[in-house]
Formats: sequence, structure tokens, C-alpha cells
Amino acid sequence: MTERPARATTATLKVILTAFLAVVIAFGCLSKAAEAQERPRRNLFDMLFGTREPDYPDQPVEQPPPRRKVQPRKRPTPPPREPVVVQPETPPPAEKLPDAKTILVVGDFLASGLGTGLEDAFSTSPGVIIQTRGNVASGLVRQDYYNWPQQLTGMMDQLKPAIVIVMLGANDRQQIIGDGLNEKYGTDPWFLAYEERVQQFAKLVTNRHIPLLWVGLPSFGSDQLTASAVKLNQLYQSQMAGVGGEFIDIWDGFTDQNGEFIVTGSDINGQQVRLRTADGVNMTPAGKRKLAFYVEKSARRLLGDQASPDITRLDTGNPLPVQPANLPAAEAEKVTRTPPMSLSDPDLDGGAQLLGAAPAPVAAAPSPRDLLVDKGQMAPAPAGRVDDYRLPVPATTTP
Repeated sequence: MTERPARATTATLKVILTAFLAVVIAFGCLSKAAEAQERPRRNLFDMLFGTREPDYPDQPVEQPPPRRKVQPRKRPTPPPREPVVVQPETPPPAEKLPDAKTILVVGDFLASGLGTGLEDAFSTSPGVIIQTRGNVASGLVRQDYYNWPQQLTGMMDQLKPAIVIVMLGANDRQQIIGDGLNEKYGTDPWFLAYEERVQQFAKLVTNRHIPLLWVGLPSFGSDQLTASAVKLNQLYQSQMAGVGGEFIDIWDGFTDQNGEFIVTGSDINGQQVRLRTADGVNMTPAGKRKLAFYVEKSARRLLGDQASPDITRLDTGNPLPVQPANLPAAEAEKVTRTPPMSLSDPDLDGGAQLLGAAPAPVAAAPSPRDLLVDKGQMAPAPAGRVDDYRLPVPATTTP
């Protein structure tokens, strides 16, 4: 009777345990099934090479907070820098000598610009002075407005120029009135009358035996003015050949390769600069200097050493010190009779012959060079020198 309850209790516990284990197993299977539904299935490619996605942990992974987008600061845009043009250092103007030669520049507004350029060109030449006498709206046509032949005569009497430079014609494209003439520009009578005026004006200079430089006209922005400049330049050139003057052609300096008008071109240093103003007529400072560049060559040739910047003035205010009279006779003779040393003397010995003028003296015995080159014999080294390989001679002892 006592064994049956014990057996019944044991059987009951087994049943309870079995049921508990079945519940646990069933719950585990359900959780795995739910987890399998959430996770994607891995294929063969993922098994071989792996996936970029991390394994799903049991606990959820906390995502980091999103980063704030930091907008970069806008830096203030600096103002555009103007290109720095390095101007060559110009030497200071030289003090003009009392006997400096005068160059007289006459003409219209272009002549005034030419005079400015020549002042810059000869600023370092103490022997040259530029005198510019220009009238902006003048010419050889309207002598009732400005009579150039009369004015030039008075200028030459006053300034006594060594050279006269003329640049006229930019204002002469108009009707000739006066002296019984009333001709429009471009007709044959107009050119004949104008040619005669140019010839008479040039002879005022050449009859005084003063060198005359007649500067031609440049091209202009207007096609009509350019065409007139071409005709007038031909007239000036032909007249200068007849009266003994020199025609300065500047046309190529202010045109391109095709002979067309240019505003920007090369200056005297080869740099690209603006040569003409906006009106297509006047010159900029660089254009005036380039205009003077063409005239400067002929002016320097005519003036010679007087136009050199190296000419100096002797200081006569401080005379050289006088030699004292108490010198010995021999010393005084050396001072007064010492000939000047010529820089063209090669040896500075007073000789007048160069090397090789006389045959070399014949030596009585062959020189060490001749022995070495001809016979291969070398002179023995002096005793005690590093290349002296002779054994020292033992000292002799006296008994």
C-alpha cells in the first residue's frame, strides 16, 4: 500500500518535467522562426565572399546620432590686384652745359609731342638742349591764322639752333585761301601750291646751312586722314631731296604688318603699350617717346660727340695746384719731361712694334723645353725638391 503512492509521485514528476521541456523547446523553436523571418537568407555568394552587412546581434545596435552639416564659411573675395608694371629706372636729367647745342622743334600738335619725347631722349646729354615751338592748330595752309615762315625766321635768329626739326601737315587737309588762291583740298592746283609752300619753308632753314629734319605723318584712325597722310608724306619726301633736307619716315612704327592703323604696339623697349589716344589722332606718352626714337638717330649722327651723355664740363673754378719752386732740378725735370703713357702701347714701354714684328733671338744652347720636346730629356730637379730622387751623398769623414 505504501509503494503505490511513491510510484505515482515519481510518474507525476516525470510527466511534469516532460511537459516543461516540451514547452521550452516549443518556445525556442518559435523564437528562432521569428528571428529567421526578420533576417535575410544568405546565399552561396554570401557564404563564399561574405557580406558587407554585419551579423545581427541579439541586442539591438544603437545608431550614432546624425552629424550636423557644417557649412563652410564664405571667405570674402579679395579685390582684383592690378598688374604691377616695373618701370625701368631713368637716370636723373643732366645739367646742361653753357655751350650746349640747341635743337629747334617746330610744327603743330604732333610736333609738340615730338619735342616732349626728344626732351626725354636727350635728358642725360648735357650738350644738347631741346627747344619746342609748337602751335596746336597751325599748318602751312592757313597762314592767315599762323604764319610759319615769318615765325620760324624769328625763332632761328633768337635761338641759333644747330638742327631744325619740322613736323607739320596734320591740319593742312583744308582749303587754301590767300595769295590769290582759293583751292579745295585734293585738286591738282592745291597740291602744286602746297608743294611750293613746303619748298619755301624748308629753304628758310637750308639756306642758312642748318641741318633740316622733316618728320613724316603717322597713320590715323580715320581712313580719310590716313589716305591724306600718305600723299603728303610722298610730297615731303620729294621736296626734302630737292632742298637738301632729310625726311624721317615713321610710318612703320604706328602701323601693323599690313600697314593698318594701330592703337597698341611696341614701344622703344619692345613692350606692348598704348601708343595712340582714343581719338585716333594724338599720341600717348609712350607714343611720343617712340616718335622721338626715329628722330633721335639722325639728330645724334648730326651732333656727333656733342650728343653723348658722357661729355663733361671741366671745372675751371678750381685750377690745378702749381708745383712748388723748391724742388730739386732732377725732380723738376722728371715732372716736366715725363711723356704721357699711351693706352694703345701693348707693353706700356714706349715701343712702337707689336710682338712678332722682329724675329726671336737665336739661343746659343738648347732650352729645357727644346730638350724635353725634341730629345725627351728632362733637366734634373733642384736638390731638396719633392721630385729630387737622388740619394744623398754621404758626408766624408776626415781622419
